[in-house]
Amino acid sequence: MQHTLPVRLVSECLGTLLLLCTVIGSGIMGVNLSQGNDAIALLANTLATVFGLFVLIELFGSVGGAHFNPVVTGVQVLLRRQPARELLPYMAAQLLGAWLGAVLANAMFDWPLFHTAQHVRTGAGVWLGEVVATAGLLLVIVLGQADRMSALVAAYIGAAYWFTSSTSFANPAAVFGRMFSDSFAGIAPGSAPAFVVAEALGGLLAVAVAVVFNRRLTA
Repeated sequence: MQHTLPVRLVSECLGTLLLLCTVIGSGIMGVNLSQGNDAIALLANTLATVFGLFVLIELFGSVGGAHFNPVVTGVQVLLRRQPARELLPYMAAQLLGAWLGAVLANAMFDWPLFHTAQHVRTGAGVWLGEVVATAGLLLVIVLGQADRMSALVAAYIGAAYWFTSSTSFANPAAVFGRMFSDSFAGIAPGSAPAFVVAEALGGLLAVAVAVVFNRRLTA
């Protein structure tokens, strides 16, 4: 069943809201319970994100595609899997959802609803980590089997939290939302532009690899 664009946009907004609430909320809870052990906090953050992603993709995948990520939508447009006219509406829904998810997480833990993060994330290694994280995620989405996508994406992101130096944001909407909560999962606004550029580069790299694979498979 093909849903109307407004329905798909609502699903993208709501899915992104719940994803960012999961990421930020679990980051806050992890710090609260870990007694200063960052490894335990990251593990809690990872597990919640993995489980949350799996459920959200299962719920919303058949409605709006469960992108929750402007780079995912952009790559789908570049590969002509989605009309270009839907790119900006999808991005707007994702960014709105990400911001609302941060506000909701702040509210649940009695933090100020509207504030910005102070967690500086910068450096060539961190930016390279975001390129790798995003390229890997997009390759999973583009080349993976559709009926296994929820498990594939959740498993990849869980792994990438630990093997990338950036802890795998891999999503400009996630960067945007995580600017608005000064938590373990937060990112200072000044660090955000470089992350988004790195993610865009990762998406383009994934497109290039996918094109090469498809040419070889059809040759």
